[in-house]
Amino acid sequence: MLKGRIIKALSGFYYVENDGDIYETRARGKFRKTQETPLVGDFVTFQIENESGGYINEIHERKNSLIRPPVANIDQLLVTMSMKSPDFNYYLLDRFLAYAEAHDMEPVVVITKKDLDDDPAKHEEIREVYRSIYPVHFTDQEHIGEDLKGIFRDRLSVLAGQSGVGKSTLLNTLVPDLGLGTGEISGALNRGRHTTRHVELIRTGGGLIADTPGFSTIEFTDIDKYNIKYCFPDFNEYSTSCKFRECSHINEPKCGVKAAVASGEITGSRYNSYLVIHQEIENRKERY
Repeated sequence: MLKGRIIKALSGFYYVENDGDIYETRARGKFRKTQETPLVGDFVTFQIENESGGYINEIHERKNSLIRPPVANIDQLLVTMSMKSPDFNYYLLDRFLAYAEAHDMEPVVVITKKDLDDDPAKHEEIREVYRSIYPVHFTDQEHIGEDLKGIFRDRLSVLAGQSGVGKSTLLNTLVPDLGLGTGEISGALNRGRHTTRHVELIRTGGGLIADTPGFSTIEFTDIDKYNIKYCFPDFNEYSTSCKFRECSHINEPKCGVKAAVASGEITGSRYNSYLVIHQEIENRKERY
């Protein structure tokens, strides 16, 4: 038996890497009974039937997984937003950051198209909001990805962000010869268009990155309203001052988080994003 990691899935075959060698495998029939599907990024135990192929016998426990793109055991989520076309949006960025936190992925903020809105004051304002919480990288059309060197080592990374922010362009730059299809922003919908294929993990900067523009929309379907506050790590140090241990930081008196918002230690945009997401989760529970 060997252990390895699935780096590509295609037409029912799973390509597993072990010590630099790639083996073409299939999943054992028992996975159909347990309704388990191997995913790219999974660590697996497999056996060799011939020189280059064999069968997956066991899928090791995952720390996280995504449905689109179907990738497991993600270390790092590159949350990508653009300065212009589409315009930078604090709330959308916060949604992706909270989602990453909820699924045990370390977020990295990547701001594209810096040259389309080259206002240093705006850039500094964004840095000021996030720099104490997450790494923030700015990139422009001419120097795409240069600021990201060194962040991929020993990590499996996936891109995420609103459509049209330049995820495919960024990926093509990070992984030359990938040739991912990209499209201009659709004027009517203000959305980007791209083409995706099967998912494969590609080596870059000493780590792995999924060769897909990732995902552009998220739902907080598996997070409850009591836990969403923990997905805003900048609240943590102030929540220790809350009068009530289970404080939701909304209506309770003597709330350390609300006091920090009032004093400007937590930015209003972050707190407002929290309120909107909390309400969304509450509304969903009422519907069901």
